[in-house]
Amino acid sequence: MNYRHAFHAGNFADVFKHAVLVRILLHLAGKEAPFRVIDTHSGIGHYDLSREGSRTHEWRAGIARLIEHPPAGEAGELLAPYLKLVRGLNAGGEFRHYPGSPAIAQAFCRAQDRMIFCELHPEDHATLRKNIGPDARAKTAAIDGWTALKAYLPPKERRGLVLTDPAFEERDEFARLCSGLAEGHRRWATGIYLLWYPIKDREEVHAFERRMAGLQIPKILRAELSVGAGPKAESLHNCGLIVVNPPWRLQEELEILLPALARSLATNGEGKFRLGWIAP
Repeated sequence: MNYRHAFHAGNFADVFKHAVLVRILLHLAGKEAPFRVIDTHSGIGHYDLSREGSRTHEWRAGIARLIEHPPAGEAGELLAPYLKLVRGLNAGGEFRHYPGSPAIAQAFCRAQDRMIFCELHPEDHATLRKNIGPDARAKTAAIDGWTALKAYLPPKERRGLVLTDPAFEERDEFARLCSGLAEGHRRWATGIYLLWYPIKDREEVHAFERRMAGLQIPKILRAELSVGAGPKAESLHNCGLIVVNPPWRLQEELEILLPALARSLATNGEGKFRLGWIAP
């Protein structure tokens, strides 16, 4: 409960996660039928980079760099909806605002779609409710994200996305991510699941992948991004995403996006990426 994402909003990990999130939402919106977004660890939904973000300035090497020097070609086209949203929040010229995943979901969901945003931290939940505003499509819940997987699945729409982005403060968070996915998939096998994780100990990540493979869940796609070591040795510079039931063509899009993000966000030209199936 000590982790506050506001200090890290807009960093390379957010850019990676949110660029993929936008692509998934656009794929879902490509069909007329309504869908639901369930965000299990929502944070406050919208971030003022001139306040908490000014303590670390991680956003300068993340979203600011991508806004100032967006990739060209196909990668630029795939990133355009995400970057347009961020630019729209900073239309005055001063780069100050960054959307969290709830704000991104609100921007890309349609009138017939629904959203549930879960945040257990009392202060952050109050701020989240304020930032979401009077949106009839969305509701917030002061509930543990892992409990939410039991409480809200399956949704009545039978289409949609579960985004799980825990703080990774606890030592068993990788195990909880696996068990949470297993529980969610048991209740809603056809849903799309987007899971974020940090990479600090490669052996720990390999063990996580083995546990994922052992779940016997088909269609688990893994994508990882490394931007190289930064000036602070303790800072995060590697992270990954698990996508279960990825939309058609998402893998092809990631094959274009990942190398572009690795080039754009790399420190000293050391960007790398990894993409492949844990379960085909």
